[in-house]
Parts: sequence; structure tokens; C-alpha cells
Amino acid sequence: MKEPAMKEPAMKPLILALDQGTTSSRAIVFDAEARPLSVAQYEFPQHYPRNAWVEHDPEDIWQTSLRAAREAIEKAENEGLGKVLAIGITNQRETTFLWNRKDGRCLHRAIVWQDRRTSAYCESLRAQGLEKTVQEKTGLLLDPYFSASKLTWLLDQLDARSAAERGELAFGTVDSFLIYKLTGGKSHFTDATNASRTSLFNIRTQAWDEDLLKIFKIPAALLPEVKDCADNFGVSEKSLFGREIPILGVAGDQHAACIGQACFTPGDIKSTYGTGCFAMVNTGKTMLASQNRLLSTLAYRLKGEACYALEGSIFIAGAAMQWLRDGLKILSNARESASLAASLESNDGVYLVPAFTGLGAPWWDAEARGSILGLTRATVPAHFVRAALESVCYQTHDLIAAMRADGCAIKRVRVDGGMVANNWLNQFLADILDCAIDKPAVLETTALGAAYLAALQYGLYNSLEDIQKQWQLQESFSPAMPAVERQGLLKKWQSAVQATRAFKD
Repeated sequence: MKEPAMKEPAMKPLILALDQGTTSSRAIVFDAEARPLSVAQYEFPQHYPRNAWVEHDPEDIWQTSLRAAREAIEKAENEGLGKVLAIGITNQRETTFLWNRKDGRCLHRAIVWQDRRTSAYCESLRAQGLEKTVQEKTGLLLDPYFSASKLTWLLDQLDARSAAERGELAFGTVDSFLIYKLTGGKSHFTDATNASRTSLFNIRTQAWDEDLLKIFKIPAALLPEVKDCADNFGVSEKSLFGREIPILGVAGDQHAACIGQACFTPGDIKSTYGTGCFAMVNTGKTMLASQNRLLSTLAYRLKGEACYALEGSIFIAGAAMQWLRDGLKILSNARESASLAASLESNDGVYLVPAFTGLGAPWWDAEARGSILGLTRATVPAHFVRAALESVCYQTHDLIAAMRADGCAIKRVRVDGGMVANNWLNQFLADILDCAIDKPAVLETTALGAAYLAALQYGLYNSLEDIQKQWQLQESFSPAMPAVERQGLLKKWQSAVQATRAFKD
């Protein structure tokens, strides 16, 4: 009698998260229990053609993303850990691409979110009294940070407006560009969170806004279709990974981190420390208009329902450590920063204001440039490192103070990103904010949030409550600094910021 055939064991479902950042492209494969199983990451060059101009080569972004994705999938699947069933994408926001629909070639390098070349243009719009209209519709201020003024610059400088109006060109942020490349040009989509950072998307009506398009002189034919964060964005070309894989989740990096940190209840807050620092507090179904120059934005949109947030953006956080490593050669790697900072009993009056590309919230000073104050003959490299780490905490304090002034009761902050591997930073942050700091078990919450969205759309999770159950605390830090010491440090920090802002051309 013939033995019955043995059934092949079911392959464990896996999700690939593409985390395309400002300095590197990363791919992480997660299982349904939110455990990272394989990682691949590749840095790519930064281009600084002029003072305060920052650009990326689109091909660098595409090739490093593709290489990382292939490597992460191969690692997980070749080890028999399961099969990747879906892709989630998260990305540096506001970075602006303009490409030809016919061949997918970009007309110019991508203009990065940090870039300040459109400062004068934004100021001219502000002088016309247009900032109120922009802010009421988008929750954003008139600032070079956002995509619209960058796109206007590209259209004008490249004399591309006629081609754009004829529908020959496509605009997108990083997510749209990657979706377009992954699907072989078949999909021109974005999600609501990335759309909300362009200054062209009305976050009240959840649609591209005709008034905003007129203000920035943007042809509607350029724009991608806006979808929910968990949605169907197309399938990858079979030639890329040996099979088609659906793209089912997309969110800008800070929104994805909000999801990865399970900040689903009004008042929940996360602060992410990567190239920059971004604090986002959930405000629920209410679009809260900040009175303290914070941004109203989408936390996420699911099944057509928007969840809003207040956000404060710091342009330079981990980028300061990169500068110490690559520019000043003080560090050989960022891991040395904790021991160097701890080697000093205090900052000895040395303050770094890292306004390398201007100051973000709540100052929004595009013309400010970085400064170091309080140097003496006793200053050593460790002072520079400590000052850089402290500056991240002081800037976060400015954001949290603004949120509290806007009525948000903040008692605990969930932190994530590469910098929070540094526990000296976490403790100093707790001391300066005077509140508890919670570090999760999975620090790469940006990638995790993208994976959660794709898993939600695929059906591995049924609700946000299922995702909430996955969040785990690794370590908590409580404030231990005397109030008088905290107040003294913050007073000197504010003096350093004012001195920096006063020193301009």
C-alpha cells in the first residue's frame, strides 16, 4: 500500500519593510510577531552643490534600496525562516523627485528635505499674506522644508512647466518614486501621510487642493493618486525578486514610527532620532492648530479615516554625529559618543547649536547657521561630542514645551531611531524633559511601522489593537537632575540659540 504523500510545511509569513532614509537605504524582514529576521543597509552619497543646498542622486536611492531589499529577502528565505508575502515602504519625507513618465528618468537630482534653496521664494509668498491659507489647509508653515516650493523651483529652472501640463512628467516623494520603479512604471501612487507633507494636500478635505496648486504654480497632471497608508499600491516586477510581491503599506518615516510605537491614543507621543529628530503627538480625530509654530499633520489614514497629530521637526540630530565623524574626524563611529560624553562631569559651558541647514520647530529660521559657544583652552574633543548630544535633547525640550503650551499633557515619551542605542543620551533626555523616556524592544520602529501597515492590509493583523499588543518596553529612564540644574542648562541653551540667530549675513 502506497504511503500518503507528506504535505509541505506551510511557509511562515514574512513582511519586507523598505526604510529609505536620508543617508542610507535599509531593508528589514519581519515576521508576524514583529521580530526582525534579516537586515541589509547601504549608505549613499550626499551632494551639496551650494551652501544649504542638499541633493540625492535618484539612481543611488533606487539601486541601494533594490540591493538592500534583495539581500534581506535572500537572507530570510534562504535560511528557511519563511516567505516574504508583502512589502511596506517608509521614507524620508518632503524630498522631491521629478521624472519623465515615458522612461522613468529623473530630470534633476532629488532635492532633499533639508535643502534651503527656496527660502527667498517662501518669504515672497509669506509677504503676499499666503501663509495663513497654506497653514489652514495643510497644517504646515511656508518653509523650504516642504515639497511644493522645491517642485516649483525644478519646474522653473528646468523650463519643464509645459511638459508637466501635457502630462509627460511625474512628481513624487521618495515613496512614489520607489513604487514607480518597483512596479516598472505601472503605479504612480503616494499615501496620505507623504501627501500631507507637500504643502499641496488639504488635510481637512483629504485631497489635492486647487488653491494650493495655484499658489505654487503646480500642474495637477504631475500629481500621484493618494491612497490610505494600508492599501494596494501595485506589485513589484517579477524580474526584481523572482516573483511578484504586492506593495501593501506606505507611510512617511515619522508617521510609520508613530505606528511602530503603537501611538494610537490621543496624547501618545513618540520622538525619533535619526538624521533629524521628529516628535509627534497623536491628537485623534481633531486637527489641532498649534499656537506655538508646530505642524498639524496626519498621524495616519486607514479605511479613509484620518488620525491627526502635532509634530515638531529638528533638522539636525544624528547628522551632527555624522559631522563629528566624517567632517571633524573626532569620532571613528557614533558608538564612541556615549563614553566620551560620560567622561566629562559637565559640559563646562560648551554649547553646539547645529543649525547647519537652518533651525526647525519652533524657531523656523531658514537663515540661521550652526555655532559653537563657550570654548576655552581647556576644551577637548569630548566637549564637542557632549555638546552635540546635549543639543539634541535641548531641541527636543523646545518641541515638547511647545506641545505642552498647545494643551498636550505629556508625561512619557517613547523614543526610537539609531541614536537611542546611546543610554547616556536617553538619561540626559529624561533629565532635560523632566519626564519618563521609554525605549522599545525594537528600536527600528520606522521600518516596523511600514511592516505593520503591509501586514494589516494583507490580513496578518485585523486591527490596530492587534498591533498595540506587539509593543514591548526594553528600558525606561526617569528624570534625576535637580530642577535648578535643568533650568540653568536650558537658560544657557536659549542664550546660545539667540546668539546663533543674531549672527547672520
